[in-house]
Amino acid sequence: MLRWIIGSLLIVSFACKAATESSAIDPLSPPSNNVPVLTIKGAIGPAVSAYLVKEIDKANLLNSPLIIITLDTPGGLSSSLRDINMAIMASKVPIACLVYPQGARAASAGTYILYACHIAAMSTATTLGAATPVSIGGPSAPKDQQESKPESATAMERKVLNDAIAYIRALAQLRGRNEEWAEQAVRDAETLTATEALEKNVINLLAQTPADLLQQLNGYSLTINEKQQQLKLSKAKLLPVEADWRNKFIATITDPNIAYILMLIGIYGLLLEFYSPGGGIAGVTGGIALFVALYAFQLLPVNFVGAGLLILGIALMVAESMAPSFGVLGLGGIVAFVLGSIFLIDTEQNHFQISIPLIASVAFISSLFFVFTLGYLWRTRNNKVVSGKEEIIGGTALVEGDFNDCGYVIFNGERWAAVSQEPLIQGQTVQVLSIQGLTLQVTKFTTMPKDGRAAKE
Repeated sequence: MLRWIIGSLLIVSFACKAATESSAIDPLSPPSNNVPVLTIKGAIGPAVSAYLVKEIDKANLLNSPLIIITLDTPGGLSSSLRDINMAIMASKVPIACLVYPQGARAASAGTYILYACHIAAMSTATTLGAATPVSIGGPSAPKDQQESKPESATAMERKVLNDAIAYIRALAQLRGRNEEWAEQAVRDAETLTATEALEKNVINLLAQTPADLLQQLNGYSLTINEKQQQLKLSKAKLLPVEADWRNKFIATITDPNIAYILMLIGIYGLLLEFYSPGGGIAGVTGGIALFVALYAFQLLPVNFVGAGLLILGIALMVAESMAPSFGVLGLGGIVAFVLGSIFLIDTEQNHFQISIPLIASVAFISSLFFVFTLGYLWRTRNNKVVSGKEEIIGGTALVEGDFNDCGYVIFNGERWAAVSQEPLIQGQTVQVLSIQGLTLQVTKFTTMPKDGRAAKE
C-alpha cells in the first residue's frame, strides 16, 4: 500500500513538472505585442512592491517589448522601494517610468524609482525630488534645524543620509543621468518641474500619456544588460494591468490602522474566550484576526519597543480588572498602551503611521473594556451557579413520604426519585449529595443554619 501511494505521488509530481515546463514561456520566443502598464498611485508599501515585482517578472517571461510604470506617489518605505528597484534593474525587458497624470509627483521614493528605470519620462505640470530621508529633515523640523543638517545630525542620521546619497548616485551613474542634482534631491530636498528635469538631464523625455510615450519610444535606442537595443513598438499595444485580489488584500491589511485594529480584535477575542469560555466564537475570531495582523506587521517596520509597551499596557489593564488597585495599574496601563501605539510603526512616513485620533479612541474604549467588562466577568466567575446539575447538588429538598431506602422528594417544586442510606420521614428537610440520572442521593439535616438551609447532621 505504501509503495502504491509513493508511486502515485511520483507520477503526479512528474506530470505536474511536465505540464509546468510545457506551459512555460520560451525565453528565446518572439516578444509579444502587449506592453503592460503598471500603476503606482499613493504611498509605496509592501502591497505595491509585491504587485510590481510580480508583474515585472511576468512581463519578462512573456518577452514583452516594454514595460511602462505610471507614477504618482508622495514616497514610501525604503524596504519596498529597494525591492522594486532590484526588480527593475534585473529586468531584461526595458522599463519606462512616466510621472503621470498632470499634477502628479514622484517625491521621495518615487525619485529613486524614476532614476532606476531604463527610461524616465514626465508629463507636463508634474514634479519630482524631495528625496531626503524623513528622519534627517522631517516636515515638522524647524527651518533652522533643517538648514543645519547634516552637520547637527547624529552619527546614525549621517549614515542614513550618506547611504541614500550613494544609492541615488549609483542609479544616476547606471542610467547616465544627472548625478549632482540627484545628490541635491537627497541632501537638500531639491525639486524640479518636468521641463526643468528634462533640461538638467534628470529625465529622458516629456510625454503626456502612456500612449504618447509608447509612440515616442518607437525606434528609441538604449542599453540593456550592456547591449545596445532599438525598441520596435510600431505594432505594440498598451495593456493596463491592475493589482490582483491578493495584492489588494495585502494593501488593505498593511494599512497600519487596519493592522492595528485587527491586532486589538485578536487580543480582545482571546481574552474574552479566556474569561468567559463559551461557543468559541470569540476565540476563533480573535485567533484569525491576530494571525492576519501578525502577517501584516511582519511586512511593516514594527518597533519592538512599541510592541512591548502595547503588550505591557494591556497586561496592566487586565491586572486592574482582576485586582483593583485604586487606578494605579489601570492608569499605568493606559499610558503604556498609548505610548506603545504611537511607537508601534517605526517610520516617520505619515502614510504608514497609526492615526492619533484612532489611538485615543481605542485607548478610551480599551480602558472601559478592561476595567468594567473584564472586571465584571472575572467577578462573576466565583458566583454560585443557579441552573443545571451544579445548582441541584448541595441544594435542599423536602421528603414527600416516609421511606428507608428509596422514595420521593420535592426539589424546587418538582417531584424527584431519591435514595438515602438512612430512614427519612415525611416533611423532613434533606440535602442533595449527588445526582445519578434522574435519581437524587440525599442525606438528612437536624438543624437549620442562619442562611435558612438545614445543617448536615
